[in-house]
Amino acid sequence: MLEVRNLEVVYDDVMLVLRGVSLTVPPGAIVALLGANGAGKTTLLRALSGLLGVHDGEITKGSVTLAGRPIHHLRPAQIVRGGVSQVMEGRRILAELTVEENLRVGAHTAPGEAAANLDRVYGLFPLLKERRRAVSGYLSGGEQQMLAVGRALMAGPSYLLLDEPSLGLAPALVAQIRDLIVEINRQGTTVLLVEQNATMALSIAGHGYVMETGKIVMDKPAAEFLADEDIREFYLGLGAEGAAKSFREVKHYKRRKRWLS
Repeated sequence: MLEVRNLEVVYDDVMLVLRGVSLTVPPGAIVALLGANGAGKTTLLRALSGLLGVHDGEITKGSVTLAGRPIHHLRPAQIVRGGVSQVMEGRRILAELTVEENLRVGAHTAPGEAAANLDRVYGLFPLLKERRRAVSGYLSGGEQQMLAVGRALMAGPSYLLLDEPSLGLAPALVAQIRDLIVEINRQGTTVLLVEQNATMALSIAGHGYVMETGKIVMDKPAAEFLADEDIREFYLGLGAEGAAKSFREVKHYKRRKRWLS
């Protein structure tokens, strides 16, 4: 179980970004975290993976535990060895290295399992195997996203944190990434999915959370989110009758979100 309890995060000693966030990711689940840009989703993932210090962030209150053990004080490599890997927004591949070199970099915390994990990644992403000697910077956006996910899997994580995996991808590739997340989870890896494509995220998640201005404002089973009028309007862009709203209608809300009233 990956648990966050009453977490507060401050940047540069002055900017309070997370305000008492609590969240639970049960083993074997796919959990979706929804929210607008600036809500604090990426900051939460950084807190889980130990990357806050790189961005001058600090946990000032609360805890992150994995299987009951605190991990929020650990360094990133220790957290990865403990079973938590993150795929950051924007892919962050090493563009000048080949596909296979990128993947092997991801295995540096689990060198004894590198061969088995490489076989698993090539089984999930046959295209990467075909292009294993290609320079990564020349891959398409979808191929780079596959590479970023594959590199994280090279550490053999129990928990995979995905930050906007569908960002900038064509609809056909979004569907492909969705199916791959389902398969990764089916193989035994628990997934925390941060995603602005709420329809995609909720279609595969068992449970969902909504974050606003650094706080969790709602959580419930994903199926209930899909039926919730507020979620449909503010995150799925659908009206009461299920019709898609125009950009103007979505951009200029006619009423406040009930949880902010």
